[in-house]
Amino acid sequence: MRAAILTTQPGTLDIVDIEIDLPGPGEVLVRTAACGLCHSDIHILDGAIPHQRPAVLGHEASGTVVAVGPGVTRVAPGDHVVACLSVFCGRCPQCARGRTWLCSDKAATMRDADGPPRLSRNGQPVNASSWIGGLAEQMLLHQNAVVAIDPAMPLDVAAVIGCAVTTGVGAAWRSADIRAGETVAVLGCGGIGLNIVQGARLRGAGRVIAIDLQPAKRELARALGATDTIDAASYDAVAEVLALTAGFGVDHAFEAIGLEATIGQAVAMTSPGGTAYVVGVTPMTATVNVPGYALWGQGKTVRGVHMGSNTFTTDMPRYVDLYLQGRLRIDELISRRIPLTEVNDAYDALRRGEVARSVVTF
Repeated sequence: MRAAILTTQPGTLDIVDIEIDLPGPGEVLVRTAACGLCHSDIHILDGAIPHQRPAVLGHEASGTVVAVGPGVTRVAPGDHVVACLSVFCGRCPQCARGRTWLCSDKAATMRDADGPPRLSRNGQPVNASSWIGGLAEQMLLHQNAVVAIDPAMPLDVAAVIGCAVTTGVGAAWRSADIRAGETVAVLGCGGIGLNIVQGARLRGAGRVIAIDLQPAKRELARALGATDTIDAASYDAVAEVLALTAGFGVDHAFEAIGLEATIGQAVAMTSPGGTAYVVGVTPMTATVNVPGYALWGQGKTVRGVHMGSNTFTTDMPRYVDLYLQGRLRIDELISRRIPLTEVNDAYDALRRGEVARSVVTF
């Protein structure tokens, strides 16, 4: 099958033929329909996040189940599914506490090292990035990495639920548990930030302030539910947020970019007693400096958010229902649909901030 693989860091993706095995115990073979391109992939391409190689990138994917291995109970051949990198073992201390998105034994969902690899090329194992490897014509996954969805949902749109929607809406709903009337700021209006915006809207936030450098993204944020927008290229975002909130700041500030500077801004624009959420993926070497007084003197909280604190096996079908009801808007997030051969150009466009989401369709 054709796949986009990374062989060097920093590097670009090579479109090559690789081999995929048949599903073993607990495994699911999926014919890939679509895979969204996420900004965190760029950190891998640029070498900011070390990664095992060679690897098939892509973790925001959807498709149709082709075959299942022994012991699979979650899905069946013919099911439409969305994959999620929050694959879970179901047995570790984190899973036992209900924090499946923080599963500490994902290795239990992988094959033994002395067995045949799921993916290979010329007899050598190929890694599936984030336990998914969505930039390939097929995916071989553990059953705890997929969830069946309503077949009425278009699969090219469903792919975006796999990361952008689950992380963004989940950050607003599960991590922050926004209440009606509360104030929200979102720094960065890419795929995840835009979903935080509409997650806040769906929760009834009183004010949703979207902050971005790009006019088109600010316009899209307003269309998805932002009550105010700030041009971060021309204005001091912190000062503008404070002005919009009578000097008080916001109850919830979400950083959805992954930069040290904007994380600091999120803390600064948070009201006393409020919370700043670090949702954006930073390079592995990045550090966050928080003024001590903001913590002990103002009672602010800084919270990390991983994949929207999701329970994807129940969250994703709900997001599908909301989309089919016209309440969750995803079509607007997809800037372009492309073939696999254009993946490197699409990542470059994402680097330049030109798109919210590009989706590779198969």
